[in-house]
Amino acid sequence: MHGLGNDFIVLDGRDGSPVPDAQQMQALAHRHLGLGCDQLMVLMPAAEGVDVCLDMFNADGSIAGACGNGTRCVASLLMAEKTTDRVVIRTIAGDLPCWRSGTTGQISVQMGPVHTAWQDIPLTRESDTLHLDLGLADAGLADLGLAVAVSVGNPHAVFFVRDAEAVDIETYGPLAEQHPIFSDRANIEFVSLKNRREMRMRVWERGVGVTMACGSGACAAAAAGVLRGLCDNQVKIELDGGILDIHWQQADSPAGGQIIMTGPVATVASGIIPARFFAALATRTARAER
Repeated sequence: MHGLGNDFIVLDGRDGSPVPDAQQMQALAHRHLGLGCDQLMVLMPAAEGVDVCLDMFNADGSIAGACGNGTRCVASLLMAEKTTDRVVIRTIAGDLPCWRSGTTGQISVQMGPVHTAWQDIPLTRESDTLHLDLGLADAGLADLGLAVAVSVGNPHAVFFVRDAEAVDIETYGPLAEQHPIFSDRANIEFVSLKNRREMRMRVWERGVGVTMACGSGACAAAAAGVLRGLCDNQVKIELDGGILDIHWQQADSPAGGQIIMTGPVATVASGIIPARFFAALATRTARAER
């Protein structure tokens, strides 16, 4: 499945099937030797009060923490399965209500509160999260300036730039992602403003790289814009794969308010991964270790 080109392998583990290990996830996510994806969504048995428990992993097998587009894809799958327009999905970031949006058929997800305290992102030391210096401005990149650090279930650093298209994100994305101030790396967004209700965003996702869209990143960009006084609390964000609508409700709430993301989803294919795929992986690994 995908949301604006941000693509996912959705694995159904509700029947007790074993979850692939990190190496198997890397193999599945490989775009030439596997199925190919940005992240893997693993459905687990439902718990009280929710329709499913969802574990999320990056293409390198690391825990994703939060994934807005992936959550929307899973919500769409469950809604079709249960013949309903509303579900609740339990993630590591909390219980996320999802619903079908009006007559457009798009899927909305309430991503929870936005966290701005340095401990909650988390950072490794006390810092000004509204003007976070990652050292990139001193590397001849004055256009990048200082980032805004926020958490939307996972850590983000948002740079407001004159032209998001001009940023070499394959160079500066990983530099920012792996900065030692982040306890567990971070997702990096490069954003240019069109007006107070429209943004252009490109993204480098931790554990993945450049992706066509990032739902939690779009939420982070909108929140960062509000915190800097650059935009309204309802914005359209243009990503490489299309447009997401973001609404930060009660943005001035001490608790961070609730942030809602709305956008399209698509199913590409469905099927069963044969055991011989993993057997072939084991053979390749054994040869490589000789």
